[in-house]
This record gives sequence, C-alpha cells and structure tokens, in this order.
Amino acid sequence: MSIREMHCLPNDSVLRQKARRVSSIDKSVQRLIDDMIETMHYTNGVGLAAPQVGIPLRVIVVQMPDEEPIAIINPEVVKRSGEREVSEACLSVPGYGGEIKRSLSVTVKGLDRQGKALRIKATGLLAQALEHEIDHLDGTLYIDHIESQDKLYRVEPEAEAEGM
Repeated sequence: MSIREMHCLPNDSVLRQKARRVSSIDKSVQRLIDDMIETMHYTNGVGLAAPQVGIPLRVIVVQMPDEEPIAIINPEVVKRSGEREVSEACLSVPGYGGEIKRSLSVTVKGLDRQGKALRIKATGLLAQALEHEIDHLDGTLYIDHIESQDKLYRVEPEAEAEGM
C-alpha cells in the first residue's frame, strides 16, 4: 500500500472528467482501493474517489468514525429523499468550505471489492459522503452545488483536515 498524490483544483482536469466504469476487478483495482484507503487515512478524509488520486475509474472509499472502511466499485445513487443544508469541504479543493444542500437519505448500489452486489441505505454523514464521492465520479465538485458566493468560505488548515 502507498499514499497517492492528491489531485487538486484548479490545475487538474481529471477532477472534471466522467470516470470510466470498472469492467474487471483485478489486482490493480484491489491495489487502488488499498492505496485510496491509506491515502484517505493519511489526509484525515471521510471519503475519497479515484479521480482525486488521478485515476479516472468509478471507485470510491468512505469511512465513518469507529467503523471499517467501505469500498464501492461502480457506485450509483438509486434513491434520494429529503433535503438538508450541510457544510462541506474537499481534499481536492484545499482552503475552502461551503454550505450546500444534500439529501437526508440515499440508497446506493454497486459492487464490493470482491465483485459482490452491494446496496447501502444511508442517512446523515454517510449519505453526505456517498453523494460527495459519487459526484466526483461524474466530474462534479461540492463547489458546483453552492448557490451563492456568500456560502463559500476560507477554512484554516486544522478545520480542513475533516474534508471528504
């Protein structure tokens, strides 16, 4: 396992590309997942999408406090309900945070790292993290959801450590 370089705006076009579906879960995908988990831990993130480490594949990892990390291959949101305003930051948009709207709950389907079908019903922070990371796979960043400039703000490095 190794820590991968974080790709950040404004200089990285991989963050704005639609990621490709994973067609085969081979050793390279397994290593990518391991590296993404290690990179997420190193950067104190809650989640990470493969494009954030420069790989345009539909792979995400998320980890809630005191739980094991979850890897999802080819994830997609199949149901959303409700709406709430949340504060978000992103490891690929350093120095900023913002207030945006996210769903109260989501249902996400995809594959686990062994290729088994997976379905997650999530609320709260997990729902937010899943939406955030799946957005990355479509080239969308949280800043694209900000309704007005007054909802975007600078963050100090300590506060930024909780990015997704």
